Amino acid sequence: MDLIRRPRRLRQSPAFRELVAETTLRPADLILPMFIVDGIDEPHEIPSMPGVYQHTFDSLKRAAHEALDAGVKCVDLFGVPLDEDKDETGSVAWDPQGILNRGIEELRREFGDDLIVMADTCLDEFTSHGHCGVVDDKGRVKNDETVKLYQDMARSQARAGAHMVSPSGMMDGQIAAIREALDEAGHEDVAIMAYSAKYASAFFGPFRDAVGSSLEGDRRTYQQDPRNLRESLLEIDLDIEEGADFVMVKPGLPYLDVLAAAVERSCVPVAVYQVSGEYAMIKAAAQNGWINGEAVMLESLTAFKRAGADQILTYFATDAARLLK
Repeated sequence: MDLIRRPRRLRQSPAFRELVAETTLRPADLILPMFIVDGIDEPHEIPSMPGVYQHTFDSLKRAAHEALDAGVKCVDLFGVPLDEDKDETGSVAWDPQGILNRGIEELRREFGDDLIVMADTCLDEFTSHGHCGVVDDKGRVKNDETVKLYQDMARSQARAGAHMVSPSGMMDGQIAAIREALDEAGHEDVAIMAYSAKYASAFFGPFRDAVGSSLEGDRRTYQQDPRNLRESLLEIDLDIEEGADFVMVKPGLPYLDVLAAAVERSCVPVAVYQVSGEYAMIKAAAQNGWINGEAVMLESLTAFKRAGADQILTYFATDAARLLK
């Protein structure tokens, strides 16, 4: 064959492949979601998410140390209160003695500024009905009333020591309101990672086990329709205009087209969340011997970087970082 171009020349050895690799995945690109749970005295493995735990304060700090030692620089903390502490408005979310704020304090006390502590700023774990805000008599979430509660929640998280808050409720105007509340309270340095393109996805299922969700109905009236892309770009534009320091696409692999479009659009860092259902599918297939779990894990994370993600939230963060090191 009379060929001038033979692309295989650059694939012939690991050294060649490393030399010309177009995408680099680093431990510092990864963010580890974690769950702190009230009323337990030992960590509980989540059945639908093997290897992921509901933590006590002690196990939370141990797992965070493992992540940091592997090179992960940021964790995203979710709080799970006692059922009897849940109410219609999720008021324990901004209680200084609430489980999430106590967890933030513990991590800041343990790590200072060595580990970035991000807190989930949403009410779904704390409401008796499981929605992300206040509901009316027809069960619909009331946007403006909910945003005011997000302001309370963000202020309490900042006081507890959060470096970053992450509003995930998909309420209109939430970023501007939270930025205003933080600034007025003297927390100008607290960053905001906006869940800008968050879809009403079936891939969230195992997460609801992790947080003991009390959800009644679904969230389609405020999370995005999986059929829409332009809507995500509008949400991203609005969040950036309102002061978001990061924007996010969630879920991950089923929405790589949205991620790539967001990266093209955004002037701030773009994160992606490899959600619980994505994690669970990889783990289940690996446990059944159907795939090479480690290889698929790294391939999936590399796909996010190839699509342009700056940060990746993943339950694989510690394991992947160890392999990358």
